[in-house]
Amino acid sequence: MMFHPRRSLHHARALLFACVLLLLPSAAVRAAGPENAGEALLRRVGERYAAAHTLSAKFRQEIPLQNVGIVRKASGTVYFGRPLKMRWDYKGPEAQLFLADGRYFYFRPAGSSQVIRRGVDEKGLGGKIPLLLLFGKGEITKLFRVDAADPRKGGEETVLRLSPLGDGAPEVRRIDLVVGTKDALIREIHVFDRLGGENHLFLTDVTINPSLPADLFRFRVPAGVSVVDG
Repeated sequence: MMFHPRRSLHHARALLFACVLLLLPSAAVRAAGPENAGEALLRRVGERYAAAHTLSAKFRQEIPLQNVGIVRKASGTVYFGRPLKMRWDYKGPEAQLFLADGRYFYFRPAGSSQVIRRGVDEKGLGGKIPLLLLFGKGEITKLFRVDAADPRKGGEETVLRLSPLGDGAPEVRRIDLVVGTKDALIREIHVFDRLGGENHLFLTDVTINPSLPADLFRFRVPAGVSVVDG
């Protein structure tokens, strides 16, 4: 498979944006007046994840590539740790590397002999909201408005349709967050950007505060691979 650096970096940023929502900060509702059912559920989600120190889940990701008419698919296991640590273990022949050790993000596209390293700063993350979410300095109800809350699967799940407030997420048009109505666990994240791009993430076997090995988020340079800053 031919390696396209710009396309790979775009997908990495899309993956990061979608998935940092797993580590939501405190979500106290600031709006005047009583909250509706959708706002109350979003607040519960924020409270559930704000207290999480670690997290693991099985994931499946789908990114439609509209220019070529195909859907790029990936799956595996994801791990999160505070502060600012994550690891994506992909399965299958096109395994990729995506890891954050608290200081740098490392991304190795499938089939590439290079690992792309970026510092943990707003420029490297590609937007203010991921930075705010990862560092726990923002509140999800300050960043997004609940436009609709639609039950599905007989009320077992709720689809929260979110739109950004202000200019905090200029690249995002809409986020659909599918959560468990009772347990407030995130099961799906669907990101729609303003250029027509989409990123769909499906999560199963979500575990809050699992015991994770201390070196799980440590980056090791694979043999025959070079690290480049990008």
